[in-house]
Amino acid sequence: MSKHHEVPTHLNVEDKVLYGLTVRQFLCLLVGSSATYTLWQQFDALPIPLRVMLAAGCALITLCFALVRPADRPLEEWCAAALVYGATPRRAIWRPAEPEPADWYPARNSWQELAPSPSWVEDEPQWP
Repeated sequence: MSKHHEVPTHLNVEDKVLYGLTVRQFLCLLVGSSATYTLWQQFDALPIPLRVMLAAGCALITLCFALVRPADRPLEEWCAAALVYGATPRRAIWRPAEPEPADWYPARNSWQELAPSPSWVEDEPQWP
């Protein structure tokens, strides 16, 4: 006999994938740990204390991006908001555009072209 369980889909909760981590957190940890390992392997000419500090800094940044959520938002959203804020100007000045003198004076044509042509006038009246 099979049991049916209804899964609610209207909850705003991310699915847990591994050890209580969401997919985003798990991928951040995966990418960050591979970056940390790459830093450790590629800078083997540096002294050990400096390599340890580089790897520890990368690991700390990885943990912050994966686990820290200020105001219940991921850290990458805060970084994107800071970049947008930094890229936008602080002041906006409105100045009217200078009119073109040719737009103010009619063309030197015959007097028939100076007759008004309102858009609400139809060419042929429509009678019922």
